[in-house]
Amino acid sequence: MGKTIYHAKNDPKYQQPYIDLEEKRERRLPDGTVLPYLYVHGGFRDTNLKFAISYPEKDRFEGRFYQYLSPFPGPNEELASQGKKGEDDIIAFCLLHGAYFLETNMEAGAAPNPMGDNTVVWKSSAAAAEFSREKAAELYDCGRPYGYVFGGSGGGYKTMACIENTDAWDGAVPYVIGTPVNLPNTITMHVQGQRELRNVYRRIVDNMDAGGSGNMCDGLNAHEAAMLREITAMGFDPRIWFCEANGQINDGSLPVLSPIVKMRDPAYFKDFWTVPGYLGADPDSSACRDRLQFKSRVRSVHIAGSKDAHGQESAAGKATQQAVAGQVTTQDQPVQPDIEEIDDRNGVDTAWQKMMADGKGNWIELEEVPQGEELYLKGVTVMPLSGAAAGRQFLLDEIVGNAITFGMSYGMNDLTEVLSSIRPGDEISLDNSDYIALQSYYRHQVPADRSFRAWDIFRDADGQPALPQRESVMGYTFTGTGVVQDGDIQGKTILVQSLMDESTPPWSADWYRGKIREAKGGEQDFRLYYMDRCMHGDVTFMENNMITNYLGAHRQALLDLAAWVERGVEPLPGTVYEYREGQIIPAATAKERRGLQPVVQLLANGGICAKVKTGETVRFTAYAQVPEGAGSVTAMDFGFEDNRDIPGGIDADYPVHGEVECYTEDGLSAGQATIEHSFDKPGVYYAAVRVKAQRNGDKGDVFTQVKNIARARIIVE
Repeated sequence: MGKTIYHAKNDPKYQQPYIDLEEKRERRLPDGTVLPYLYVHGGFRDTNLKFAISYPEKDRFEGRFYQYLSPFPGPNEELASQGKKGEDDIIAFCLLHGAYFLETNMEAGAAPNPMGDNTVVWKSSAAAAEFSREKAAELYDCGRPYGYVFGGSGGGYKTMACIENTDAWDGAVPYVIGTPVNLPNTITMHVQGQRELRNVYRRIVDNMDAGGSGNMCDGLNAHEAAMLREITAMGFDPRIWFCEANGQINDGSLPVLSPIVKMRDPAYFKDFWTVPGYLGADPDSSACRDRLQFKSRVRSVHIAGSKDAHGQESAAGKATQQAVAGQVTTQDQPVQPDIEEIDDRNGVDTAWQKMMADGKGNWIELEEVPQGEELYLKGVTVMPLSGAAAGRQFLLDEIVGNAITFGMSYGMNDLTEVLSSIRPGDEISLDNSDYIALQSYYRHQVPADRSFRAWDIFRDADGQPALPQRESVMGYTFTGTGVVQDGDIQGKTILVQSLMDESTPPWSADWYRGKIREAKGGEQDFRLYYMDRCMHGDVTFMENNMITNYLGAHRQALLDLAAWVERGVEPLPGTVYEYREGQIIPAATAKERRGLQPVVQLLANGGICAKVKTGETVRFTAYAQVPEGAGSVTAMDFGFEDNRDIPGGIDADYPVHGEVECYTEDGLSAGQATIEHSFDKPGVYYAAVRVKAQRNGDKGDVFTQVKNIARARIIVE
């Protein structure tokens, strides 16, 4: 028996839309072009659903809309894109390309409830989509506009749920998606790698960088090599550790996921330390070595002022507190904060942060603190054992002298109030046991479904789990949609996935491709584009001389999807790749690889590694080929400072603009640029080139530049 497709127009819950604000506004492109539009804000009576729609002027409208789904919707989520600017301005992109833009709060009256009815996120999104069409018909005197839904990471789960279970959209562009078993597992394994590999990050990256050995385990001891091989086999590209090598260690959304695991599987956190087969039960393990259990007493408490430098409560603080506390505006009352007050954290790396309370500025002095050279202080829970705050839990940020400061804590909208109740003499515990235990959770979540090939490393010769397993694979309930993706798409779908994703193994997209083939009997309505040198984040500042961002490719995919649906223009062939031991290996050349992204090479004096003397001129030549139909090279920018910060200096990282020579090679559009540079001091340097390609060769279109980078190593003696 087939599944039931949801028709929002027939749902009695969503029959009473209202508009509380309708006004003319303008958006400005980076080149100064002004785009007037009609801003419409409203909701549905007797629900928490709110929406914001940006309609272009009538002479610009081409009969379509794009709808964005955030990973973690909050009560004012429909406003989150209003303050975006420059290349991140998705509203301007839509207006420029003849579409109106729709965003909702997905009926979130508060922070997401993992135990609630999460089907509401796609049902309410569909209801808002259908109402937006009714309003468009009124404004443009048109027929049914085409609709396209998109979102990444947690928003990717929601996008897949929308295109699989409703008839509200004609197509979808999910990106950097996970599978039904990814959460919390892929986050936990990355954090375990952060702990286990913390002394060899830089060595791993150097091995895999231009001119390196190519053997990721060179210079690692047996334990480190085994851990790296395990995480790589689970799908993470070994190049991702460049962030950690640069001191940027982030455990992503684990602080949000951790309380859910503890609630649903509390026994695990005891079993991990006591039951054979779990890492913590081995007294010689790294888990036991890094475990911290420490008690002390409070000497003094220091609470930061709740006012900003101007004596006012900060806008960001108000927005965060509203999101966590679940404040809902009165229905039909137009509450439109200033742009500066909008909490715009709606991206794949930031949306979850709205569920956290920032403890920075508050600190407690203890009588004693842990001592040691190799202390592992990530994920330490600070818990008062006596006094008015006994039993409350906070996350440690730092230990400075005898003082402890606090990090982002989940569900702690009253964080400052609770800290204020702590008194000198209260006993405090510092404990990272649960955090270390959670890091290994993925080993004990082997899916029965053998299509999740990455878990084969934990299966024996008979295909059975080789380690103790938990009662259920928890990921199936972590999608945040109330459903599990089945590949039965109800419209054309283009998927964009990153190859250097630090949160979601790239094979997740390959798995979904298999589900679509299984459900639809082929890929006639599907494309998958892999993007090299891109990580998880969906903002333009995800760029330095190690990585670039996939936003240009994603925006182009939105345009290609519309052309496919509306005019039957087939999009470019998907990326050609091989799945090999957990890794996605794209074909070597642009002609073989296909897809959207140019393939780039940078040579220094004719090789990827050059040895020169100080002051000696180095000749750098960049080559790029663009896949057939993907456009032509528009820029080749060079940089010589090895800045790996995120955010990077972006244009500052690539200060030298090469003179691009465009030509045709092997039937493909190609480009080449050559520059010279010298280095005044001895050392090891890395040069990088960032190449841009655009479908029409338009240098001025900031939204659809598809990027890639290449590096070269220079040893200066």
